[in-house]
This record gives sequence, structure tokens and C-alpha cells, in this order.
Amino acid sequence: MTKQSLHKRLPLFLRKTAGNPVRIHSVKKILREEKVHTVCEEARCPNLSECFSEDTATFLLLGDVCTRKCSFCAVRKGTPGLPDREEPGRVAGAVGRLGLSHVVLTSVTRDDLPDGGAGQFAFTVKEIHSKHPNVTIEALTPDFKGDESCVRRIISEGVAIFGHNLETVPGLYRRVRPMADYKTSLHIISSAKNASSKVLTKSGIMVGLGETKKEVIGVMRDLRQAGCDIVTIGQYLRPDKESMAVQRYVEPGEFDEYRLEGKTMGFMKVLSGPFVRSSYHAKMTLINKIS
Repeated sequence: MTKQSLHKRLPLFLRKTAGNPVRIHSVKKILREEKVHTVCEEARCPNLSECFSEDTATFLLLGDVCTRKCSFCAVRKGTPGLPDREEPGRVAGAVGRLGLSHVVLTSVTRDDLPDGGAGQFAFTVKEIHSKHPNVTIEALTPDFKGDESCVRRIISEGVAIFGHNLETVPGLYRRVRPMADYKTSLHIISSAKNASSKVLTKSGIMVGLGETKKEVIGVMRDLRQAGCDIVTIGQYLRPDKESMAVQRYVEPGEFDEYRLEGKTMGFMKVLSGPFVRSSYHAKMTLINKIS
């Protein structure tokens, strides 16, 4: 089998059933009416149908244009506009209309902003808490170029989980995340843990990009030493023709190995599987964080 045919033919364990079209349409309607973005749509997540069928979504703050050029991501690259001051209120409105009890907030990377967009995260967390005081919030942030004050600002508003993804092994950063730095990303995780011992820290990586098992386990070890509580490991799936190609489809058994390794290392929770993503089943991850 050629590499080209490998990319076209998904294994059976990577084929998903369609979701509930009525509920999916309902969620999309709310998102359009509130004029909010989701990473589910912008990044072409394979779990979109499933999550929207369960009336849940991951909100994408600060627009839909990213200042970085990661080769795995389908989010548009370019020069973004100014932050929308009304966005936090609209996100809070969507949270209420969707009936969410746990909210995941992420964003495009905004290297053009002095605070990297941390203020918009903080304003949105504050707005959601103001309108929905019983909702728990998870922030999945960019690296803020390693600025600890940005991390502290978001955590100070009362998030339950602070996440930042390493995405891949250090040896692949130049190809996968050319504008990011592995040590800086690790520093963001340790900064979050140092800012508040009560906040759970979370990170995730993709596999199938050309890494080895040894390298994946090495990243897990680095994360644990940095104070990461929860780790997610999922199969990279090419979102569009412009994104880098899949190098390997990882068998389910290998994901099980990573799960066992993570438990041995002392992670509070290890989510490892073909369709696992940073915010996949995020609510249940929080509820069952010690199981």
C-alpha cells in the first residue's frame, strides 16, 4: 500500500457515525445567532457531529484568524482584527442557551496583542461566572510567549482547569509548530500549577505525525514533571489538503499502552484514544478526574 493510499483509506476504528442532524442544526443556529466561533468548526474537528449532538461546543475566542502557521491546523492564518469587546457577553449568552454546565474556552494565537489575548479570556470567564455562577470553566490557551502574568490573570478569574497543548514531540516542533517552543509550552503548564494548586492543569499531544513511542512517553514524563494533572493523546487526522499529511494511523492498543504508562507516572487522568481531543468529553473528565 502506498503512502498516498494510506492517507485516503481510514481504518475502521477511525470511522465515525453521523450525529443527530436536528440537534446539530439547533446548536449551529444558536452559535450563528450569538455570533460566536467554535474550534469544532474552524479546526474541522472529527468529533463535531458527536459533540453538537450532545449540545456542547468549544468556544474559540478572539476571532477566527491566527497569527501563527502550525502545519497541522485548519484555522485561518493571517492578520486578525481587534478584539471584540462584545464577544464575552455573546459567549455567555450561548452558554445559557445551550444549557452548559461545563464550558471550554480556547482561542486563536494572538501574537499581535500585548497580552496575547489573556485579557479576553479573563473577561469571558468573568462574564460567564456573572451570568451562570454554577458553571465550571476550562481555559485552553496559547503559550503567551511564556508570560506568566497572562496565566495568572486567567486563573485569578476562577477557572477549574487550565490547559495548554504541547501538540507534538520536541523533535517535530520545527515542522509541526514552527513558531512555538517546546520548553516555553512546558513553562506555561508549570506556571499554571505554581499560580494555584487548586487549578487542574491539562495538556495534549497528537500522534501519527512521525513520532516514536519513546518520544511520546518522554513528552508525558516532561509534562508530569511540569505539574500537569491531565493529559490527552489522540490520532492526528489531516483537516484539509493544506495541512501536513498523516504519517501513521496508530492502533488502539498503542493508545492503551500510553494510558497505562500515564497512570504509572501519576497523572490524575489520562485520555488516550483515536478520537481523543483536548476538549473531548471535557465535562466528564472534570467529574471523573480521579478515576
